[in-house]
Amino acid sequence: MRESSTVPVILKDAFWSGRLETNAQRAILHQWEQLEASGCIANFRILAGVQPGFREGWFFADSDAYKWLEAASRITASHPSHELSCLMDGFIALLSCAQAPDGYLYTYNQLHFPGKRWVNLQIEHELYCHGHLIEAGVSHHIATGRDDLLHIARRAADRIVEDLWGAGPECTDGHEEIEIALLRLYRLTKEAAYLELAQQMLEQRGRMRGFARMLVEQKGSAEQRAKFVKEQRQAFLTAHPEQAIYQLPPGNAAKQPPGSRLRWKLNALSGKYFQQHVPLARLSVPVGHAVRFGYLETAAAMLERELGGAEEGGDERRAYLPAMRQAWEHMVTRRMYVTGGLGALASLEGFGEDYELDPEFAYAETCAALAGMFWNWEMAQLTGEAQYSELFEWQLYNAAAPGMGLSGETYLYNNPLACRGGVTRKAWYAVPCCPSNLSRTWADLGKYIYTSGPEALTVHQYISSRADFKLAGGAVQVEMTCGLPWEGKVRLRLQPASAVEFSVSLRIPAWAAEATRVTVNEQPVELPRVPAGLSQTASGYDPRLSRFVHLLRTWHADDIIEMRLEMPIILRHAHRRVKGHAGKVALTRGPLVYCLESSDNPGVDLFSARLRLDSLQVECAPDLLGGISVLRGETDSGLPLTFIPYCLWANRGESQMNVWVRS
Repeated sequence: MRESSTVPVILKDAFWSGRLETNAQRAILHQWEQLEASGCIANFRILAGVQPGFREGWFFADSDAYKWLEAASRITASHPSHELSCLMDGFIALLSCAQAPDGYLYTYNQLHFPGKRWVNLQIEHELYCHGHLIEAGVSHHIATGRDDLLHIARRAADRIVEDLWGAGPECTDGHEEIEIALLRLYRLTKEAAYLELAQQMLEQRGRMRGFARMLVEQKGSAEQRAKFVKEQRQAFLTAHPEQAIYQLPPGNAAKQPPGSRLRWKLNALSGKYFQQHVPLARLSVPVGHAVRFGYLETAAAMLERELGGAEEGGDERRAYLPAMRQAWEHMVTRRMYVTGGLGALASLEGFGEDYELDPEFAYAETCAALAGMFWNWEMAQLTGEAQYSELFEWQLYNAAAPGMGLSGETYLYNNPLACRGGVTRKAWYAVPCCPSNLSRTWADLGKYIYTSGPEALTVHQYISSRADFKLAGGAVQVEMTCGLPWEGKVRLRLQPASAVEFSVSLRIPAWAAEATRVTVNEQPVELPRVPAGLSQTASGYDPRLSRFVHLLRTWHADDIIEMRLEMPIILRHAHRRVKGHAGKVALTRGPLVYCLESSDNPGVDLFSARLRLDSLQVECAPDLLGGISVLRGETDSGLPLTFIPYCLWANRGESQMNVWVRS
């Protein structure tokens, strides 16, 4: 099994190409500047002994640098840059100097608590940081073919294997990530120890006795260590008044319902916040921190792909797929916003109760959307089912894309669905996990478009691109052009080296399930029926309506597949159990959720205005936000309304915004 995409994919897409260029030319360099300004990179210089100073930032600050390095590595493969390569190479050399002789690399312990390792694993993200280092090493090798960063990553992984192999549940991490990293490293190297340790860590989760007591002890220890660091920092600054003092930017604004702090404590002590309350094979409800949950499920799906679960004849004691299916279904039907956003509570950065989906309290962290996408991608490969590729697309456009501004230099951490003020894009955050996470995902976007097997090609996402595949019958080039997200025309030209039989599978989107036409060389194709009898989802959006159409035939040069996806304005209605949504609708068209923003609607109260439904129409706005399609309408009193894609809000300064409008 290959770790990454089976083939290089060249993107040339009206919507995505400009964003990927911004990511490669501006966002990644802006992020480096912020990492330098915050002292994150200097931490490694101090550890390596090439710069005096005092370590700055959170205990998990290393991970932000590693995610940047992974993003830079992936960007280099498609957008080579001398400046970026120099930054990347210099940082890799620095890591080599900072790494301990036995492979350990964690600046917080090495600088503040020499000799201490694997301490407070539920709290201090020690394994999480190592995980992102390992992922950076894997991606750098895939992108460049070089082994220097991979060597650093493998030394770190080998240290973890030696220290933690055979350990019990107390040595699982509080923030899942190391499991993904070890599995990616295994896919690349085929070193069995990495697979076995990832399996051990996944199997040990949720089996810790006395978790609440252990958590209280670790939290107390972490606080004492943080107090010691603060005192040492103050002593250093007193002795070195010339030292520049860096202040972390303020945290992101987020509304919270009453009782949030108590809910966090109960969630944490029960183990749910960390997904430590039940073994993974019984984790059938999405709970706790949404990013951690998504990373855990991603790793579980990856392991299932490697070992096979009970459905494929594997070990029934360890089969995670049945529980993952249930958790995904529960998430989609009861705990997901109409944008695909995950996480209802800011205090938890995670899931609330069933149908607890208040638009203003919505946390919907950008990283949670990315975690959801990673999970959906692995589930799509594991099961071959269209619903997972469908939700990947929906979250891509509506839950993850809002996280990066058009300039590439401003970001959203949380993504509410209603904002009366206070939530704005910022250049950086106190916890800057989202910017580089977005950048590494955008840089690898081509990976998620196609997959292929010996006699099959699957199209998961409709993004204009070109790729060359090697099937059992010979080489095949595929060129796709499409107009999404503004127009529903998709065209694929197939160029096999010679006539060859294979299957082409096309995803019929849920948003066009009843209005799709497919032709091969202008001859219509019969489509599978839309799934029926599904329960209503909390948000009104249902990825389960998606399915694949499979085209098995002998293909010749210049064969053309065309899809016509109708893109009407769809009025989404929330489930009756979602409070505060009666008499309101969310507008979607194609793969996009739309919203009202005060910038376009002066003099309109976005939260009380009543939309006249028969006034809605689609209009091209070439001069707005880089060129978009907007929805025009009127209130019942005749005031004009303009709806823009939700993913583009907050690009014009502070504003108010609303997704669910009165109708």
